[in-house]
Formats: sequence, structure tokens, C-alpha cells
Amino acid sequence: MKFADLGLSPELLQAVESAGYTEPTPIQAEAIPQVQMMRDLIAIAQTGTGKTASFVLPMIDILANGRRRARMPRSLILEPTRELAMQVSENFEKYGKNHDLKMALLIGGVQMGDQVKALDEGVDVLIATPGRLMDLFERGKIMLNGCDLLVIDEADRMLDMGFIPDIEFICEKLPTPRQTLLFSATMPPPIKKLADKFLDNPKRIEVARAASANVNIAQFKVEISAKKKLDALKYLLQVDNVQTAMIFANRKTTVRDLNKSLRKAGFRSGEIHGDMDQANRIAELDLFKSGEVNILVCSDVAARGLDIKGVSHVFNYDTPWHPDDYVHRIGRTGRAGAKGRAITLVSPADAEAMENVEKLTQMKVPPFDWASVSPEAAEEAAPKGRSSRRRSEEREEAPREEAREERPKRERRPRREEREEQEEVVEAAPRREREPRRERVETSAREDRRPRYADNDPPTKPGEWNGPMPGFLGVGFN
Repeated sequence: MKFADLGLSPELLQAVESAGYTEPTPIQAEAIPQVQMMRDLIAIAQTGTGKTASFVLPMIDILANGRRRARMPRSLILEPTRELAMQVSENFEKYGKNHDLKMALLIGGVQMGDQVKALDEGVDVLIATPGRLMDLFERGKIMLNGCDLLVIDEADRMLDMGFIPDIEFICEKLPTPRQTLLFSATMPPPIKKLADKFLDNPKRIEVARAASANVNIAQFKVEISAKKKLDALKYLLQVDNVQTAMIFANRKTTVRDLNKSLRKAGFRSGEIHGDMDQANRIAELDLFKSGEVNILVCSDVAARGLDIKGVSHVFNYDTPWHPDDYVHRIGRTGRAGAKGRAITLVSPADAEAMENVEKLTQMKVPPFDWASVSPEAAEEAAPKGRSSRRRSEEREEAPREEAREERPKRERRPRREEREEQEEVVEAAPRREREPRRERVETSAREDRRPRYADNDPPTKPGEWNGPMPGFLGVGFN
């Protein structure tokens, strides 16, 4: 089947062909005609199958006729993250270049001024994250009663991020009837409940089993201790023919530390996570897309929907806590029919999470075949978990460490002997000094118990005093 067989307008077909596409993906082939027929739609498809174009392309033709009004967008697309919202806007710019359509992007992390100005001028397509949309709605800057077409993209991610109450609020403010399109890679019960409440007799399309992974992605796991994860990752990045890679970690602090370690080791890496402001996140993505950096360390903020061509590998430094995220993470590779590899580093702490992933995907992820990398890797890298660079550093450091060990041994011996001699002197000296003192004290005590002489009696011997010593036992001088 060709795009020309889907009933798209000549202007739209020209834009699609100039982008280098001639044949639709299965989800596009099934979804586009249903959207053109103005039907509600539930589309379940694994990530990387072209869901974005399956609603962007028919929307462009639908919105080609109509009039814009200030602060009243004609259509609304909800995205869970800023990156996904920006990607959808890029699709509209690419495919709608031959149409007179106005678009506005409402995302957090940027100034509201330009967004409000675009709304005041009137837009055909409003692409927004729920948080910023709710903010502007409560400020009275936008009205939703003119929106006849709603797209809820990555619905299961919306659920994970806690946006479902916001989406329910937004849906209640939209007019009825309207056309609603819901796209997701999985269909958990809360999403099904949302669909039952706000969609009218929807057409369900499922081009792949829910939570299944792309068959073009070769999946492996490396069972290794947590302490050796970093060395194993560095080794794999060096020997597994990695062209471009995305590395996922569960925590933002891990993302920062991992990127710092990789850059220190000489890799061209960047990072993206939720603590970065929007300008820095865009800059890092642009560097990755341009090839200036070929490794992107990221949190799950980049796991959904980002379409970056040529990603050869996905590494899960941590097994994701939510098994659904595994499907989305590895979906960053093997896109548009290309082959990809996904390798998950599984420590004992990750074992339960990996079991949940295998239960969800209904497949046993095979262990990584180190022999496929090199014979040396099978013998050395797998058990030791160290990179070749680290082994060379250890060999270089070994002579220096031995020299450092020898010097203290030669110096410690004389110092220890001198201390022992000094201690003997110190021990002997107090004993010689204390013995006379004890004799004097004891003698004085014995003499104190003798009968005292009267003041006018002479001492027992010339020069001897048998009374208390002045100033020693509390008796002062007279």
C-alpha cells in the first residue's frame, strides 16, 4: 500500500514524499482512514511504529477548511512531556508546509508571553502538556469550547505521570459531540475506563500485542553485580559496534553521575532529565540528533515517543521500575524498519523488576553472548566486568603501587626500633623517679603516725623534723 491509496490531498502527499516516505506503516494504514471518517479511535501500537503521523496527516487535511478564532483552538493534542510536544509540532511543520495552518505549542519551562500572543492570534492546532494548558485555562487565556478534535497521545504515560485527573477535567470542558483519538502502547484498566467515559463508540485498532516489543530489536540482559555495572557498560560501548546509543537510568542523580563518568573516560556523551530547564534539554537533544554527541544518558523523560533516527543501541543501566517503561525505552531503537539492540544490566537488586518485564512482554530475555563480541570478551570481560582501558590503567598503576609499598617498609623499621628504644628509656625513667617519691611519701606517712614532739622539744636527730612537712599535707608555713 502507498500513501496515495489513503485518500490524502495532493499537497499533503507532496510533503510526505519530500520527507522521504512512500509506504505507510501498519498503524498508519489502518488509522488514517478511520480519522478521515471522523470516527473516535483507540489505537494500540508499540512505540516506534509511526503513531504520530497516523493522526498528524489526516488532521492536516481535516483542518484545511475552517476559520481560526482568537483564544479558541480548533483542535487539541495532549502530550505527557515537552519533548513529545515539540516532536509533534515538528511533524506538523514538516507535513503541513503546503497548508495555511497556524500552530501553538504550550509547554512548561518557557515564557508564557509568546504562547499567549499566539493564542490571541488564533490557532488551528494546539499542542500542549496538561500542566501548562491548565495554567493558562485557569488564567482565562484560552477557551476550549471551540475544539472539535482531541488527541490524547501516549495515554499510558499520562497515567504514570498522574495526568489522568487533569485530562478528565479538560475533556469535560470540551464541546460534545467531538472527535477523540486515543493512542497508547499499552491499555491498563484506568486508560480503558477513561476511553469508556469520553469516547463515543470508538474504533479499536491494535497492530501489535499490547506491551510487545519490536521484532527488529535484539534484546539481551547482562547479569552482573551493581559495582561492576559501569565497567561493563564502558566495555560494551567500546566493542559492540555502538554508533549511537541511549542509556536509561531510573534516577536523575544516576543520569548525572553516569554522564560525568563516561565523559571522563573519553566518550562523547550528553544527558537529559527532568531537573534540566527546557533550553538545556533542547540543546542536548540537538547535539545528539546532529551527531556531535553519540551517547545520550537519560531518565524516562526521554523514553516515550522521541523519534531520533539511527539509534543503534539502547542500554538499560537500571531495569525500569515499571515494566511498561521497558517497552518504551527499547523502542528508541529499531525504528522505521531498522535493526536495533537493547541490552539491560541486571544486578541482584534488579532481578524482580526484570521478572516483571519478562512477564509483561511474555518472553524470556536471553543473556548476552559475550563470544559474539570477541573471544577475549567471553573469557575476560564477562567474569571480570572491567573495560580494557581500566585493565591497562591497573597495569600501569601496579609498579607505582609496589614502589610506594616498598618505601614505607624500609623507613618504618628504623623508626619502630627508635621508638622502642625511646619507650624503654621513658619506662625506666619514671620507675627510678617514682620509687624515691613513694619512699618519701611512705616515710612521711609513717612519721606522721609517730607521737609528735612539743614545739620546744628537740628533733630526734640533728636536722630532722618529725612533724608534718610544711605545704605538703595541707599545713602551711607559719
